[in-house]
Amino acid sequence: MDWALIETWKEMDIPLHVALRGIEKAFDSWESKPRKRSIKSLLYCQEEVEAQFAEWREARIGAGESEEEGQNGAVARPSGRASSEGPFTRAAILEHLKRGRISLVGARERRMKAGEDDFSDALERAVALLAELEKDLEITPELDAQKLESSLTGVERMLSDSVRSMAGHEELATIEKEVKEQLKPYRKHMEPTVYQQTVDNLLLKRLREQFGVPRLSLFYL
Repeated sequence: MDWALIETWKEMDIPLHVALRGIEKAFDSWESKPRKRSIKSLLYCQEEVEAQFAEWREARIGAGESEEEGQNGAVARPSGRASSEGPFTRAAILEHLKRGRISLVGARERRMKAGEDDFSDALERAVALLAELEKDLEITPELDAQKLESSLTGVERMLSDSVRSMAGHEELATIEKEVKEQLKPYRKHMEPTVYQQTVDNLLLKRLREQFGVPRLSLFYL
């Protein structure tokens, strides 16, 4: 559930420093009062993190930074700029892409034993796309992590749509019911949009595990 919540924050474009500040404030509040129980889940910090994000966005309105504001409130790089800076080396990213491609090849081989279908076709397309991204990354002088992440997100979205269609309505309903039961103790502390996004993330996590689909985003590097 913690990873699903973190992924929800990522999809909301909450900057890392804002999330960390919210977590620290939540723990400071907890430590300022005598408690008998320890914190068991990151969901304890969810409300404070989102409150810090709301304050951060409000403070940026009219600030007049030179960087462009995206529609979702995230700061985007000025167009045309690419950067080789980042927390990961080119070699580490290439290894990540290779591992993902090999995992997808294995998933397709397992799927093909039962015959070719829409899911095996989606896996084949994903393998080809990752191979192209690897090739481009090897020969491109400048590493544009944002552009690469956007491409990987597109491949993940294609695979997510495919596993959803393969699962069928009845199985999806069963998994969703189990996920909502798991989140039941925390729902009253979550905003409706965050709750629904977390449900969706947990549901997709189960489907990916069931169909052997790896995570490709640099977030999982």
